[in-house]
Amino acid sequence: MAKRRVTQVERRARLGRRHALAAQHRVGTPEAATAAMTVLHATEAPSVYLSVAARTEGVTVADVDRALYDDRSLVKQLAMRRTLFVFPRDLLPGAWGAPSARVADVERRKLVRNVVDDGRAADGQAWLDQVGEEVERLLAAEGALSARQVREALPALDGKVTVSATSPWGGPVPLAPRVLTLLGASGRITRGRNAGHWRVNRPAWTLMSSWLGAVPDPLSAREGYAELVGRWLRTFGPGTEADLVWWLGSTKTAVRLALADVDAVEVGLEGGSTGWLLPDDLEPEPELAPWAALLPTLDPTTMGWRDRDFYLDPSHTAYLFDSNGNGGTTIWWDGRIVGCWVQDPGGVVVPVLREDIGAEGAAAVAVEAERLTAWLGGEVIGSVYASAQMKQARLP
Repeated sequence: MAKRRVTQVERRARLGRRHALAAQHRVGTPEAATAAMTVLHATEAPSVYLSVAARTEGVTVADVDRALYDDRSLVKQLAMRRTLFVFPRDLLPGAWGAPSARVADVERRKLVRNVVDDGRAADGQAWLDQVGEEVERLLAAEGALSARQVREALPALDGKVTVSATSPWGGPVPLAPRVLTLLGASGRITRGRNAGHWRVNRPAWTLMSSWLGAVPDPLSAREGYAELVGRWLRTFGPGTEADLVWWLGSTKTAVRLALADVDAVEVGLEGGSTGWLLPDDLEPEPELAPWAALLPTLDPTTMGWRDRDFYLDPSHTAYLFDSNGNGGTTIWWDGRIVGCWVQDPGGVVVPVLREDIGAEGAAAVAVEAERLTAWLGGEVIGSVYASAQMKQARLP
């Protein structure tokens, strides 16, 4: 039987509908917006809120806070590619068993080596086991503490250790955040309530068992990757093996095994490459009327694939992504990235287009800019991942 062929137009229709970006397909809660995307990027605090806002109607900052900090139906977890994400609670066991475990293993080995090289301990693993237990005892007694409070309470975590001097990111690095990052990746502790404004990450660390009440067991690595690959295909499919390897920060071996475990089906992609879909998701996607969306820095739609030509003109990449591949703010029209957005000092959202999208497209983008301006209510969002286009268009 010939492989089904999926065109770029169809992929863009799937994106608009499944990512809840087309206006008629928006959802009603932060949980539904997160589930639609599998996970949300959370490296920058505002991205979580703005990614939800783009996919919902009537959802406020307080609603996102409720999901994150009261109901705890959405939980922050370091996972794929050593990146912080917001996960639906039921997907955490898959993360802990697979990508988070992979990150934790890498972080553990580096930290053990650095501690020994710096002369803090002859047995780096024993030292790390001990301080990890001390952190957990401290949080069990105190409930929730900032990284600074943890460091001040535990002298063993004071100071810095030297990371590779040959790396551009080498040199002395504070020790406490690295230990907390490792414990967080391991699922032993988590970022609890935010002590700052919703635009700023100032987490109070707490035990995962205290935060969740009951902590389910991690899945095995094989089960975890299969769970994540299945959800990714539902959200982002069709995608290539290379897309999945990149998104998961994993290996080809793990991805191929997961694709087999979910019975993924090969499809042909316009351009000649091979993509994958779930076996119950092979029907052609209905056409979708043109739609507009304004997405934040590091939005999961922008960052969902390694190969982006079906929604991003390669000539735009240098302007809309930084040198490390981090996507800045984006404007979408009819399933393609066509520019970025910035704000004036009063918080008004100003679209910056890189191509002519016609009167209909420009009008639709203007409506979305007004919607986002109203949602922000005067708050001005900054980013350390500002793209070249954002910097050039920055308003005084």
